[in-house]
Amino acid sequence: MKRTFDPDSDEPFKISRSKIDLYVECPRCFYLDRVLGIGRPPGFPFTLNSAVDKLLKQEFDIHRANGTQHPLQKRYEIDAMPAAHEELNIWRENFKGIQYHHEPTHLLVTGAIDDLWLNSKKEYIIVDYKATAKAEPVVALDKEWHDGYKRQMEIYQWLLRQKGYKVSDTGYFVYCTGNVDAKAFDGKLEFYINLIAYKGDTDWILPTLKKIKKCLNGELPEAGSKCEYCNYRHASFKVEAG
Repeated sequence: MKRTFDPDSDEPFKISRSKIDLYVECPRCFYLDRVLGIGRPPGFPFTLNSAVDKLLKQEFDIHRANGTQHPLQKRYEIDAMPAAHEELNIWRENFKGIQYHHEPTHLLVTGAIDDLWLNSKKEYIIVDYKATAKAEPVVALDKEWHDGYKRQMEIYQWLLRQKGYKVSDTGYFVYCTGNVDAKAFDGKLEFYINLIAYKGDTDWILPTLKKIKKCLNGELPEAGSKCEYCNYRHASFKVEAG
């Protein structure tokens, strides 16, 4: 059973990167989930994405162990190497990840990263893997739904800074787009792999954590204006009421 918010608990309340994004998207859905224990219906598992993530981690880990640049870093002339940090495996692990207790709100903020690079300035670089299948390779984060990816990157950057590390403002998305126009399948799916740079801005995070704490201690808020889940619930209630 998921742990819901208890205002009388002395323990810090764990809030993951995905739950912060849920609040930004829809405070009402966030409250239903974190306070009342009523989560959104689960989506389909992205098992192909998980497979790509695992293979990319294994590939970068080979270069991490050898102290060499990955060919993708060479192709894009990135001043960085895969970082060999002793806590990387923990920071990658779901339900653990990077954790930071934000004392003013008593929230334990967490996020599991995909990869970590280190540049010549000794700055850590957050790297996130993405996989999809489109008619054209993804080369830019220019869609509205990419905003969640950007917030994800920024939360990871913020978390690592709170742990006392020097972090580059620029992170990278390793974006793998499946080639759906190949002449034949032949038992394999080929990917276009692009490296997309993104300069993060973490100024929104602290104000949002304060709003989240206020939300947890308050009443059921209004729905997000574009929340499909709340719109569905509202429409279904109207039908049931006749």
